Amino acid sequence: MSNSERICVGAIAGAFGVQGEVRIKSFCAEPEDIADYAPLYSEDGTQTYEIKLTRPLKNGLGARIENVATKEQADALRGTTLWTDRAQLPSLPDDEFYHADLIGLEVVDTGGAKVGKVHAVHNHGAGDILEINAPGRKTALLLPFTKAHVPTVDLAAARIVIDPPEDL
Repeated sequence: MSNSERICVGAIAGAFGVQGEVRIKSFCAEPEDIADYAPLYSEDGTQTYEIKLTRPLKNGLGARIENVATKEQADALRGTTLWTDRAQLPSLPDDEFYHADLIGLEVVDTGGAKVGKVHAVHNHGAGDILEINAPGRKTALLLPFTKAHVPTVDLAAARIVIDPPEDL
């Protein structure tokens, strides 16, 4: 299965305690939902992880992973991203998008001129920001992902229309 058919829903942040429990950082809107998307896979799809959430932790969730019984085994999984089949995820309303669907889309301005492509979507707590790689620019264009600045997202046409502020 290709990565376009999978979505990254979390990552293993390392061991928690000495009994093989791990700390998981969930990328889900409701962090506990990560357990509902099992089975979870490694990024390359070669490993499967059955997880059972054990408790909320500061900056994450405690979990047990099948066949992980020691701190050393848990530490060895640090940094592993957790992926699920896209079909496991709920459908979204028309005005909401999975970040994975936005990455790689062509970006044009309201006049139809090509601007670049979406390289990443960031969220540092104040809302989503599109990182757009634009030819001829030394740095990426960072644009708030709001209706005012991004009036149209057309997934079928693989394109986003932006209306950036004058000073951008």
